[in-house]
Amino acid sequence: MKICKEYKKLEVTVLNNITHKTFSEINLQDTFFQSLRADYPGFDKWFMRKSNQDAFVQYVDEKLVGFLYLKVEKLCVEDVTPPIYADKILKVGTFKIDAHGTKMGEQFIKIIMDYASNEKVDVCYVTIYEKHKSLIDLVQQFGFELYGTKGEGKYTENVYLKRMNIITGNIKKDFPLVDCGAVKKYLLSIYPKYHSVMFPDSILTTENKNIITDVSYTNSIQKVYVCSMGQVESLKYGDIVIIYRTAEYGRSAEYSAVATSVCVVEEIKKQDEFTSFEEFYKYVSKYSVFDKSDLHYWFARGGCKAIKMTYNAALKKRIVRHDLIEEIGLERNQYWGFFELTDEQFQTIVRRGEVNKIFINRN
Repeated sequence: MKICKEYKKLEVTVLNNITHKTFSEINLQDTFFQSLRADYPGFDKWFMRKSNQDAFVQYVDEKLVGFLYLKVEKLCVEDVTPPIYADKILKVGTFKIDAHGTKMGEQFIKIIMDYASNEKVDVCYVTIYEKHKSLIDLVQQFGFELYGTKGEGKYTENVYLKRMNIITGNIKKDFPLVDCGAVKKYLLSIYPKYHSVMFPDSILTTENKNIITDVSYTNSIQKVYVCSMGQVESLKYGDIVIIYRTAEYGRSAEYSAVATSVCVVEEIKKQDEFTSFEEFYKYVSKYSVFDKSDLHYWFARGGCKAIKMTYNAALKKRIVRHDLIEEIGLERNQYWGFFELTDEQFQTIVRRGEVNKIFINRN
């Protein structure tokens, strides 16, 4: 007998024009659903049966461009071959995006992973027709692997599955999990005007959420931060960075500067690794908050460093500078642009920030 339970409560905080709506609040006749209707016989009836259920939807200029429905099942999924067995299983029930060049798919992947972490599921799976190459590429980048099939004949879909408790050593495939064993941990500071659009889930309650827009650096899991601090050259693949938003203008850093987020370093490139500004700009532009004129100015000055990293978590409880110093033991008089954290300091930050569940220590 198939035993499963559907969870109606959605606890993931979303921005960037992605919101919760019940199915009954969504226009089923929207042209967005035409392809789903063609691919899935009985789609309209299924949609109407879900009238009281929640979905994640994204609108751009009042046009529906993204739809995501999630469902938690228990013990088994029998309508795929081979069946999936686990204590808790997250089904990505419906996932469709009309991409418009802004990495919005990564934002939906982050929602799936946040939801999976909140629900403490063991595995996630999604079914995708072979023709949807870009969607398949997206989920595979973040650790979903071909598992089996669902359906028959022309309605056969491939099943892609991600195990939520396995570290492979590949930063993107492991997302949101972080291997915190034999890597170094650092604090990296970012000015407020860049921080909140680059790390939207980490926006503070005192900030204006209208600054969040549907752009690549906002939607993406990957981020590129550009700076001229020489110390960042010590960063290596897999190193962990605590993002520190500096003080708000006109306010004391003691209580307005705050640790907000956790990122994992993919790579760091120095300016002399690029043959021209255009090559540098092409590398950073999709994932960086800085505009072309700013980047051109800093490139002309020399000494630029581009840090590519994944945005793994927003601290649920942000930690102000006062507490970082007085309670966690960070040195008040050091340079706060970038510095290494001890393992003990790092562990205290992620524990107090209530994100320690994503960290796995393989040592």
